[in-house]
Amino acid sequence: MSSIAVTMPLRAASIPKSHLQLTLRGYANATATPGLRCSRPLLACNNNNHRFQANTKRYISSTPQRQIKEYFPPPKAPHITEVETAWVHPIYSEEQMHNVEIAHRDAKTWSDWVALGTVRVLRWGMDLLSGYKHPKPGQESNTKFQMTEQKWLTRFIFLESVAGVPGMVGGMLRHLRSLRRMKRDNGWIETLLEEAYNERMHLLTFLKLAEPGWFMRLMVLGAQGVFFNGFFLSYLVSPRTCHRFVGYLEEEAVITYTRALKDLETGKLPDWEKLEAPEIAVQYWNMPEGHRTMKDLLLYIRADEAKHREVNHTLGNLKHNLDPNPYAAKYKDPSKPHPTKGIEIMKPLGWERKEVI
Repeated sequence: MSSIAVTMPLRAASIPKSHLQLTLRGYANATATPGLRCSRPLLACNNNNHRFQANTKRYISSTPQRQIKEYFPPPKAPHITEVETAWVHPIYSEEQMHNVEIAHRDAKTWSDWVALGTVRVLRWGMDLLSGYKHPKPGQESNTKFQMTEQKWLTRFIFLESVAGVPGMVGGMLRHLRSLRRMKRDNGWIETLLEEAYNERMHLLTFLKLAEPGWFMRLMVLGAQGVFFNGFFLSYLVSPRTCHRFVGYLEEEAVITYTRALKDLETGKLPDWEKLEAPEIAVQYWNMPEGHRTMKDLLLYIRADEAKHREVNHTLGNLKHNLDPNPYAAKYKDPSKPHPTKGIEIMKPLGWERKEVI
């Protein structure tokens, strides 16, 4: 199978010229974790002749009621209606979101191989524990390989509950380092914390569609405890390796959401075909009228993961103690292409496509 290599020159003030190479490739394995209880709108299919049948053995459900409960409701203070955030999400166009592609940056150094190997081990472990196997050609119709709406939501909630850890850990450690050394951080802290916030918003959105029970909560508690401490110690040793690790992890996230979108587009997820995105998602992504379906929601989230992939691979190319963050910098010549917070990936960043055998 041929793939496509993409080279992105990084232009930032006082930063040595470095490149981010990505190679487009096919789908990889997707993982699934045990089921969970879905909300009423998700359980009811749009086709009156077909209804989604929930599993009576709700392994990740701990409460008896069927009604989904409200997570993170608005504040109950008498004079406050809502709490505003400091991070406003950039506007994505439909064309930009559809142009997001699966990509891979080739490992070049021992640090890259450590990061890539760790991601592969974690992926293998999750596949093993969940019992999920990617179907081989001709086996797509086999029921043991099929993903349902419930399985996809379980996977999304578990992954997003852990995905918000790296940005928070990196931002926290850089904040403490800046205080300790009494030096400027050069813009890294804000980008890392904003990434963690964005991942948390993904989680809050999916919690409007499904309610995790005790088993899922234990899995999240254990995974977050191990991952936080492991990433904390690793970031102290090698921030570059950690950012490369997150870059490879986000590559897998793009694969996951791309496969979910493919299942939705091919009719394998009928309950999502006309399902409206939760109001929290409409407000956060500023979703326009007529583009507020579940498919649109997955496109927005996939675009976010693609941006995290780009940002962390770029930060992994820089010297963490010297180089400024190119995504939080003002440039002397704004007419030239520079990294931005949006997903205008191809033209502003000057990626070049070339066929690689």
